[in-house]
Amino acid sequence: MKKSEATRLTILQKAFELIYVKGFQTTSIDEIIATTQVTKGAFYYHFKTKDEMGLAIINELMKPNFRRNFIESLQNNRNPLDNIYEIIYNLLMETDFLKVEYGCPTSNFVQQMAPWHTAFTQALHELSKEWENAFAESIEKGKEAGIIKQEVSAREVSVFVISGYWGVRNLGKVENSKEVYLVYLKGLKSYFKTLQ
Repeated sequence: MKKSEATRLTILQKAFELIYVKGFQTTSIDEIIATTQVTKGAFYYHFKTKDEMGLAIINELMKPNFRRNFIESLQNNRNPLDNIYEIIYNLLMETDFLKVEYGCPTSNFVQQMAPWHTAFTQALHELSKEWENAFAESIEKGKEAGIIKQEVSAREVSVFVISGYWGVRNLGKVENSKEVYLVYLKGLKSYFKTLQ
């Protein structure tokens, strides 16, 4: 990796961590520069504005990381409902970076930026649609394999699971406790049993 590419990646990674804790709107470019320890010139060489950097975080960090960690794990031949449950469980209970008190980074971006910035709305829509489609395709494969009932709507299940995940992340943030995650996971497991 070239030095300029490494600098850009460092800016994105450190800015993402800072924004996850503080929020996009309240994080200044000066804070990002101080955290990344790059010069102002280096920052502006890579990003004309904070919004441009925010879009790069979604497109260059969040989307590839999401594909690598979640979509690719759905490609095996196991029960898709087990796979989806494990993904959600790991996101809620095992992923060290995702802290209960800060919620879901994607959901935070949606709440903070989507209503006011169409480019953010589009990028975040693509990310959530990719997740929804990956779950739906996995569920359809489960139906073909006879693991999931034929009458099950793959899209309905996908939307239900994702919206539940985002919602419980927000509840966890409000309560500052993973206890509500366990309630959601128990309900999710029970729901999945009705689909088989």
